[in-house]
Amino acid sequence: MRLEPGEAEAIRRAARRAFGPSAVVRLFGSRTSDARKGGDIDLHVEVEEDISELAARARFDEALFAQIEEQKVDVVMHRRGEPPSAIDLIALRDGIIL
Repeated sequence: MRLEPGEAEAIRRAARRAFGPSAVVRLFGSRTSDARKGGDIDLHVEVEEDISELAARARFDEALFAQIEEQKVDVVMHRRGEPPSAIDLIALRDGIIL
């Protein structure tokens, strides 16, 4: 897993603040492989059904970038109880829970 020291913890803290304590955050994509280089941070966040995506994402970005240097972070949100999309299935299969 290619995250700087402290980035995983910063992501966990920001996710709890923005998406609630029951959110499950997975890192997926190129950052899961130590053999690859570069790439943005791809996150899959499983949330409760009543979360407002736009407001939660804004809170997440604000909380995260107060702790780490601003960079490209892609967040895919999946509400529990909804059918998974293709990207959800990839993140659930290949992702690393933070």
